[in-house]
Amino acid sequence: MSVVNDPQQAPPKTASSVDPLELSHRRPDWSASQPMTRTQKTVTVALLAGLAVAFLCWPQQTARGLIAACTLFYVIMTLYKFVVIRASLSPNAILRFSPQEIAAQEPRAWPLFSVLVPMYKEPETVKQMVASLASMDYPADKKDVQILLEADDAVTLAAARALTMPPGFRVTEIPASFPRTKPKACNIGLHLAEGEYLVIYDAEDLPEKDQLKKAVLAFETSPANVACVQSRLNYYNPRQNVLTRWFTAEYSAWFDLQLPGLAALGAVIPLGGTSNHFKTRILQELMGWDAYNVTEDCDLGVRLGRAGYTTRMLETTTWEEACSVFWSWIKQRTRWQKGYIQTWFVHMRDPLKLLKELGPVNFLHYQLLIGGVTFSVLVNPVFWLMALVWFVFRPEGVAQLFPGPVFAAGAACLFLGNFVFVYINLLGCCKRKTDSLMWWALLTPLYWMMMSYSGWRAVIQFFRDPFVWEKTQHGMVKKS
Repeated sequence: MSVVNDPQQAPPKTASSVDPLELSHRRPDWSASQPMTRTQKTVTVALLAGLAVAFLCWPQQTARGLIAACTLFYVIMTLYKFVVIRASLSPNAILRFSPQEIAAQEPRAWPLFSVLVPMYKEPETVKQMVASLASMDYPADKKDVQILLEADDAVTLAAARALTMPPGFRVTEIPASFPRTKPKACNIGLHLAEGEYLVIYDAEDLPEKDQLKKAVLAFETSPANVACVQSRLNYYNPRQNVLTRWFTAEYSAWFDLQLPGLAALGAVIPLGGTSNHFKTRILQELMGWDAYNVTEDCDLGVRLGRAGYTTRMLETTTWEEACSVFWSWIKQRTRWQKGYIQTWFVHMRDPLKLLKELGPVNFLHYQLLIGGVTFSVLVNPVFWLMALVWFVFRPEGVAQLFPGPVFAAGAACLFLGNFVFVYINLLGCCKRKTDSLMWWALLTPLYWMMMSYSGWRAVIQFFRDPFVWEKTQHGMVKKS
């Protein structure tokens, strides 16, 4: 019997019928649509006012107290890095599947896998992206690929329509609406996805060919509460210039050492913006991404943890294009750091509830990973300047701000702590077998200065333009 005209049958979903802002509508307490609550604004203003009064009334004592607190923070962060890197050596830090293990699965029926590729004004990458996904070692009839394009992006739409798309590939037009962000587009793609599993790739990504099969095996062999499997990211243009060398060293340390260490510790994991594989049903239950958060991957990693799910790391790599232009890098890093600020304020609206949902240990992980990383890039310039003034001029006033124990701890952080952070980047290069980049990793303090500049830029943007999305420019790789 035909049911075409059955009034109870749900109409087919379309891009225009989907609510990409579902999270902000149903759970505004979990969305950055309101950057700060009234209570948070009040507390922030009160703290700043109290600090100003303290400086006016007791300037030297206040400065000493702040310096002691910051020094303690640096000590904790240095020790924390030690713990995380040590944990990365654990056998369960990363999921591994050899080619032989994958081959032993055949013949078998692989599940339908949805792939979302959000793009905006990137016509030069469409052909490469389609070819890369089409060549992946996964059954063609089991790929559900959506290329997410803004309806007013005429140049990229034209480039996509000029191609003969492989079976299972389709273009999904995203209606123009506020906010103009990647997570909003991904939410529409999520609602239209048909696969049991789902992954996000960026326009310039080149994932390893067996990555989808490895992700399926990872889910099938992991506990039911594993909702996300994060692939490692790295760059295919590491030697283009000094900026791409620093960026590659940073990514090698983050994705090959620190994130596996966090996974081994069972910590909340700030997801990468691409190559994170999900169980589609769970992602839909969580209402996808926060369309107002400009680092939506970090926020989603926290929400997964709050909902009782975990993330595992997978030994497979997606190759991306490292920013090779200074100002493009600044804009990208500003967006990332602004998103961390958004995420911290969103989930700290009710600290006691966050503590209960994450548990005490993961609550501390959250504070150090999300809040601590942001705080460090903001205060670093202050301590660099004080160290410079001390070594050059030796003013008596600066010396009085560092009583004996604080001076000893501060000196240890300045020399030993900074060495540890540089050494982690060196280890990342070594693990990636990019030994030629290790000499450049010794210059990463210059890279940290750039991070601090973008961090302060992010703070200003957070208050002025919290939802502006400064898009990363791709297609800048030099052709040999």
